[in-house]
Amino acid sequence: MSDPSPAVSPRAVPASTRIGTTTFRWGERTFVMGIINVTPDSFSGDGVLARDAADPFEAVIGQARAMVADGADFLDIGGESTRPGHRPVLADEELSRVMPAIRAVRGALPDIAISIDTTKPSVAAAALTEGADLINDVWGVGRDDALPRLAAERRVPLVVMHNRVAPEYRDLLPEILADLDAALERAVRLGVDPDSLIVDPGFGFGKTADQNLQLLRELDRLQSLGRPILIGTSRKSTLGRVLGLEPHERVEATVATTALAVAAGADIVRVHDVRANVRAARMADAIIRGNWRSASAEGGPS
Repeated sequence: MSDPSPAVSPRAVPASTRIGTTTFRWGERTFVMGIINVTPDSFSGDGVLARDAADPFEAVIGQARAMVADGADFLDIGGESTRPGHRPVLADEELSRVMPAIRAVRGALPDIAISIDTTKPSVAAAALTEGADLINDVWGVGRDDALPRLAAERRVPLVVMHNRVAPEYRDLLPEILADLDAALERAVRLGVDPDSLIVDPGFGFGKTADQNLQLLRELDRLQSLGRPILIGTSRKSTLGRVLGLEPHERVEATVATTALAVAAGADIVRVHDVRANVRAARMADAIIRGNWRSASAEGGPS
């Protein structure tokens, strides 16, 4: 367990980051990342392979088109569940899930930014070759440096997410900040462009429900890292514990956390229910940023 450290010295967030064919201008509005789970066992019940579909990858295209129509700026494609107690998936099986999905989405939506949600370097490398634009590393603060090395080699952006095996902290936010700061420094040392790093505090990963709520309450402290902030609260178990709801019933709870995250400075929200969260984010942006008439991504939706 990392020791608490002094507060990270504030740094300026880069003005923009090129991801795929789109330049994302940070600070102008909140961007929305739609989740596509190519799994049979997603905690949220939305895994494409759990559906009774003749062609699951046609279902992926349909879901991707619907999310983009609803305002998604990114699509995050993953082939292994990260829910507690999930069955580990070997690289070959994960590849058999995500590669056809990325190929299908890239063919149908050539300009949408695609992230690959994986912890396996071989899967990430193949996904980038197939058309993914961004690596989403849910163990960004772990010891393995293979994914930041790959991001540096392929010159693609990297999401560095906080995680722990056990939710053991003496001082939650200072430790999260210290862990993320060390991971960012390592990525830069390995050759990742500092302007292409995004941080995710890991809501729901290695944290209790109370810690998750504290994290969201103090989310604005992540601005000291000087990187765009991604937050993923969508349908998570903490929301269910607070309200006593099943995953598919947690849309309003997710929308509430999206609005609060925007107020705290989040740049990207990762969600299952795109339309509702796009509307919440844009309303919150109109209040917080005061620029509701403006667009903020070249090549992206306004």
